[in-house]
Amino acid sequence: MDSPQGWEPFHLRRLLSATPKHLRASGPKPNPFHPWDPQLQVRLLGDSHLLLLNKYPVQAGHVLLITQDYAPQSSWLESGDWAAVARVDADTGGLWFFNSCAEAGASQPHRHLQLLPRHSDQIVCPLDGLLRAQSAGDGESWPWAYRLSPRRPGECAEDLASTYQAHALELGLGDPVSDIRPLHPYNLIFSDHWFLTVRRQREHVAGFSVNGLGFAGYLLLSERSDLAWLQREGPWSLLRAVAAGTEVLTPPI
Repeated sequence: MDSPQGWEPFHLRRLLSATPKHLRASGPKPNPFHPWDPQLQVRLLGDSHLLLLNKYPVQAGHVLLITQDYAPQSSWLESGDWAAVARVDADTGGLWFFNSCAEAGASQPHRHLQLLPRHSDQIVCPLDGLLRAQSAGDGESWPWAYRLSPRRPGECAEDLASTYQAHALELGLGDPVSDIRPLHPYNLIFSDHWFLTVRRQREHVAGFSVNGLGFAGYLLLSERSDLAWLQREGPWSLLRAVAAGTEVLTPPI
């Protein structure tokens, strides 16, 4: 659907079907990745990861990068995860996002990152221009706890892991190297040009469920959403309400 006037550059999408079972708050949630559906398999990535088509895609080509064996979504991403990301990234560009747990918008406890592929001439997401400007040192910062870094051509898995660790430390999430698990929920959103980490405090406000795509500029309207609230408060207020405040930030190391 078209976003209301004055909401640019946000895109508001409407969920036309009933809420899928895996997104419902009540009832058991079976693991769809263990075993995964072989008809959705795109490619095995060694013995540890694979690419899988998303059964509930937000666009054509929406894929999941999952661990072949169970690994918890709520634990830290590890070197093997970043090696798999880098392998895919070298072949297919686009918008990556990761929801660290249910409070950050994750619908499954089995570890998975998500990729929305983009051609080189496509805009990666609605907030791409603002994110590029900020990562280059221009533009106003946002009033919530986040870290944004530029990505450079030729970055490897170790570079991605290093940025991930630095952001986690600066946001008070803990240390991926030494802490058992993250101290707070968070989202990762990254493209070929920037890497964004957002600390979260809640998953939804006014019936709007917000995952990492919200901080890329994509909002989802479902049967539970209070559209009048969003029309009154605006999309920036929605993001501010679900993200942690800037008072949690620690000085960069």
